[in-house]
Amino acid sequence: MIALIMCGAAWWLRTVLDTVFPPGFPYLTFFPAVILSSFLLGRGPGVLAGLVCGILAWYFFIPPFYSFALEPGTLVALGFYAGVVIVDIALVHWMQLANARLREEQERSRAAEERLAHLNGTLEQRIAAALSERQVLADVVENSAAAVTVLSLDGRVLAINAANVTAFEQAFGKRPSVGGDLFKLIEDMPEHQAQLRDLWARALAGEAFIVTQEFGDELLTKRYFDVRFDALHDREGQQIGAVSTSYDVTSRMQAEADLAAAQQQLRQSQKMEAVGQLTGGLAHDFNNLLTGITGSLEMIAIRIGQGRMGDVEKYNAAAQAAAKRAAALTHRLLAFSRRQTLDPKPTQPNRLIEGMLDMVQRTVGPAVETQFVPGDELWTTLVDPNQLENALLNLCINARDAMPDGGRLTIATSNRMLDDRTASLHELEPGRYVALCVSDNGTGMAPEVIAKAFDPFFTTKPLGVGTGLGLSMIYGFGRQSNGNVRIHSAVGDGTSVCLLLPRHVGEAEAEEEMPNLAEAPRAEHGETVLVVDDEPSVRMLVVDVLEELGYTAIEANDGAAGLEILQSDACIDLLISDVGLPGGMNGRQMADAARVGRPGLKVLFITGYAENAAIGNGHLASGMHVMTKPFAMEALASRIRTLIEGQ
Repeated sequence: MIALIMCGAAWWLRTVLDTVFPPGFPYLTFFPAVILSSFLLGRGPGVLAGLVCGILAWYFFIPPFYSFALEPGTLVALGFYAGVVIVDIALVHWMQLANARLREEQERSRAAEERLAHLNGTLEQRIAAALSERQVLADVVENSAAAVTVLSLDGRVLAINAANVTAFEQAFGKRPSVGGDLFKLIEDMPEHQAQLRDLWARALAGEAFIVTQEFGDELLTKRYFDVRFDALHDREGQQIGAVSTSYDVTSRMQAEADLAAAQQQLRQSQKMEAVGQLTGGLAHDFNNLLTGITGSLEMIAIRIGQGRMGDVEKYNAAAQAAAKRAAALTHRLLAFSRRQTLDPKPTQPNRLIEGMLDMVQRTVGPAVETQFVPGDELWTTLVDPNQLENALLNLCINARDAMPDGGRLTIATSNRMLDDRTASLHELEPGRYVALCVSDNGTGMAPEVIAKAFDPFFTTKPLGVGTGLGLSMIYGFGRQSNGNVRIHSAVGDGTSVCLLLPRHVGEAEAEEEMPNLAEAPRAEHGETVLVVDDEPSVRMLVVDVLEELGYTAIEANDGAAGLEILQSDACIDLLISDVGLPGGMNGRQMADAARVGRPGLKVLFITGYAENAAIGNGHLASGMHVMTKPFAMEALASRIRTLIEGQ
């Protein structure tokens, strides 16, 4: 009923404000009713509201009015409206589920904290009790709470209290007595005899020590004891034996194990809370981007239906821009999680920075003086140049924000040789590294801020200004490139952030110009390319590009089907495959299996996400290459020709 009331209110508002809304927006006032119904009442009322609102808009506001005529433009508009409604309801439901999981994990976190506090309190009580008992050890008497045994140099019992007699009997089923041979008493238990003999041998040799071990036979009772061994001397100082004082600490060991488990549970709860925060952030950002994409596509459909083709390009450009921003957000998040698919190439940092200086200067503004100090004869490093550019730009933006009144920004490069000690301080392997440092004379950072600087979502910027992913992304990129990042800063003295990357022996690759698809290199001899991807739309686009360029395209939707083709007699000049494929065989496994029979097979992986193991821990075999989704079709066409030619 509430959902229907909302639909009626939306219809009334649209009717009252009919002159305000431009033509072509029949559903504009109905989307809030659908979203509110889904958010407040659930999926069912949301679907009902979407259906009722669609019928109202169709009948009252889509020409011809007051009818359910199925014109071509009407079908397109209804189709896009249905798509947007489904996406809205799904996103709202997904956000509600994520919020519910977050509340559940918060409750678990609070319960874990309470359990942890309780265990800490009981553990302190046990430790306090044990310390209190140790105060009476000087008076070793029969009623002592400690289990005390005194042995002579030949292993005979000189003294033993009731507590130790009881503990020994419970552990080994034998009752020791004064004058008896302790080791001979358990000669039918060689494993336990060896355990006691080794400990007493050290004490009878004059060593004083404490051990915590488990004693006892599995068929009887096994318990943990803290045992202190000391040499026993006569009045002349001659050693005549040794003394052991034991405490049963089984409860303490169990409490420590419970405490460790509670701490692990707490850490997991905190991790899940961070994931919940990430989910909320993703929902917010992608809602905005989806609005731009779906809205532009709907307007394209409307304009096509109206025959107004002049506006199509504008909406197409808006949709592509939103899609590119979504791809950039995905890359930042993948870098943070250190699961980003990198395309490392021999890169000359000086050349890369020089090509970015204009963009850096425009980004930081005229109030900031930008300087570049290139290192002499700078080494080459093996990194993804696009990600290195992204890291450098983020560091420059951070430096600009630290100088609100202007200042000096310095980008410097140098060669570094790290010995064992220096490499250990930087958590790196000893060797040669290329250093890229971005320094400013801004506000600087306090030690507690530096300690959290690489934490995801940590930011000192005002709410809504920073995401807190910039430095964490740079840190993830550095570690995945076998390097590291270090911050040197003090409040009022500016900040210097240095990215250390391993030296690569070899020349840097020259940048290739990317032609448009019409100018892309075409097939020369009708070469055959096998395309393996489980996503039909991606497979269709790649096959269409190949056929447009004159290649023969064969397609498969999973690794098993692709491998069957590769193991046949078909001529395959290039394999293009996604890394993550269904059916239990990923793209890398398929390519490796195919190379058994086709050792020279050229492979291009196209992927937006890949575990390191799937592409060989981040390193591809010879003849294998990777492109990260999304990519321009022009770039794909150029890469295909390059790989087929063996360059």
